Amino acid sequence: MEPEVKEMETPTAVETPTKIKMDEAGTLAPVSSGVSSEQWREIADKTYTVLSTLPELLGKFFSEQRKPLVVAGLIFGSIVSVKLTLALLGAINEVPLLEPTFELIGLGYSVWFIYRYLLKASNRSELGEEFNKLKDQVVGHVNK
Repeated sequence: MEPEVKEMETPTAVETPTKIKMDEAGTLAPVSSGVSSEQWREIADKTYTVLSTLPELLGKFFSEQRKPLVVAGLIFGSIVSVKLTLALLGAINEVPLLEPTFELIGLGYSVWFIYRYLLKASNRSELGEEFNKLKDQVVGHVNK
């Protein structure tokens, strides 16, 4: 005894053809829809009006929103530059012997800095003076 196999029809998408005609003014309008050529002209006129004033609207928007756009651009640029720097450092660290060499250079500079500026009180005051000079150059001189 064999099991019965039933064939089932699967529904298929039926496309309804849309007829298009061209009227005397040269505009295209579908025949099957209930939209008149008058409504198509109104839609076309509104679209044309929006598209013709688009450059003015964009210029006005950018002139009004200049500061927030500059801030957003700076934030985006800084994020991109940090990611590029990290990618570059990651690529450099993959080169054999460069990573330990850079670590030795950093360790050597740290030892020199501690010996030069931090061990003696006179050297610490010299470092403080240099730091204040640099701060005044960057921030500007503030009258007390």
